[in-house]
Amino acid sequence: MPCRGRGDQRLRGPGHCTATPADLSSPEGCQRLAAWLAEHHHSVDILVNNAGTTWGAPLEAFPTAGWTKVLGTNLIAPFDLTVGILPLLRRAGRADRPARVINIGSVDGINAPLWENYSYSAGKAGLHMLTRHLAKRLAAEHITVNAIAPGPFLTDMLGHVAADQGVETELLARVPLGRYGLAGDIVGAVRFLASRAGAYVTAAVIPLDGGITGCSG
Repeated sequence: MPCRGRGDQRLRGPGHCTATPADLSSPEGCQRLAAWLAEHHHSVDILVNNAGTTWGAPLEAFPTAGWTKVLGTNLIAPFDLTVGILPLLRRAGRADRPARVINIGSVDGINAPLWENYSYSAGKAGLHMLTRHLAKRLAAEHITVNAIAPGPFLTDMLGHVAADQGVETELLARVPLGRYGLAGDIVGAVRFLASRAGAYVTAAVIPLDGGITGCSG
């Protein structure tokens, strides 16, 4: 059936899709989304924490606002939303079919990046550790928690890189596979972690970076 709701009408699938807008940059926004989910759903099988933002500035000019905004969206919001819908995740989880939390981290949280995006790299590293910590805490409740750490994907966040051929060449030279990640690459990783094949995986941080992490050093 076509997607119904106020979200992106291009979404299509065999089932029913309802979209709702939410501002996850604040605790209040996370609380409102959690409340909406509790009102409309008895349980939640899969939570993908994908909202993110970044900030770049030279080291000695990096502002406090660059920490507050980025950590609020990239680290605190995934924690708040996961905790906010824990009752729904608990209702969905079973020993043979656990509920899933999938956090989208970054290769910048594993390797020091090229850019001066200090709060972004620190926040993603924090998200990776939060993933492991939550996985340990929630395993007994039949909820798995994993993270995917993407390398360069050509999203709006990397628009400034694609606009500068020299910078883009330098970035892709760090990728052993020599290209940007494609939508199907990350869709496949999320499907794995959300599927029966990923039911026995928890506390993992999976680099999806064309070999940057594994081939470094």
